[in-house]
Amino acid sequence: MSEPPIHELYAIRYATRAALRSDHFIGGDPHDGPMPMDYFVWVAIGAGRAVVIDAGFTEPVAKKRGRNFLRCPVEALGLIGVDPAAVKDVVLTHLHYDHVGNFDRFPNAEFHLQEPELHYAVGRYMRYGKLAHSFEVDDVVGIVRMNYARRVHLYNGPHELVPGITLHPAPGHSAGLQFLRVHTARGWVVVASDVTHYYEHMETERVFTTAFHIGQMLEGYDLLRQAAPTPAHIVPGHDPEVMRRYPAPKPELEGIVVRLDVPPRD
Repeated sequence: MSEPPIHELYAIRYATRAALRSDHFIGGDPHDGPMPMDYFVWVAIGAGRAVVIDAGFTEPVAKKRGRNFLRCPVEALGLIGVDPAAVKDVVLTHLHYDHVGNFDRFPNAEFHLQEPELHYAVGRYMRYGKLAHSFEVDDVVGIVRMNYARRVHLYNGPHELVPGITLHPAPGHSAGLQFLRVHTARGWVVVASDVTHYYEHMETERVFTTAFHIGQMLEGYDLLRQAAPTPAHIVPGHDPEVMRRYPAPKPELEGIVVRLDVPPRD
């Protein structure tokens, strides 16, 4: 069997949030203190194409939710030479507001989502504010419209998107959450998205405060470990440590973009 294509893999930081440790762990934290959050989109480039992973949120949503908006994540794709109009595939790990908000900025893309996530976002659980809070209604309706336009691919289980990129369901944080494996020069890298928000969640087997099913969240850590060659090949979804562990592709992008297809510094 031939080796899958090698991809470059990037994380682009587009927003931050000032928060405390007690904001990020169910049950709080006995050693409360600052624990800021970063917001990312990811891009895999290989075999003549760029696959965008998640779409971030918009500046109006940042103001509404009290987030520090650093840059438009779609415009920031240009920093690594990606034209949003040329993107053919956008993987949505789930439909929470910080992962889908700029879907309409990709005029020629098709979207890839686990089907249970769409049912969740329009189903009976959205009557409960604790769960509905993580969604923006306009985003969800927009994806429904995209589905009617035949631009959404819905999966029920693992799927090979292209050679060297695979999708894997890991519900818990959201009902249809998925993560990705991307084949790179350092092997298969797991883009965990919100299967683990921080390295610490997976390392301590504690869970984030936004939870649909706590047991599935814990099982999600096992799925990440099974999918990765080593723990160092797992990239969490919101940890500022990612920006410290991985290098920028060039000095002027320090603090904005890092490469995940090279070994971490630590």
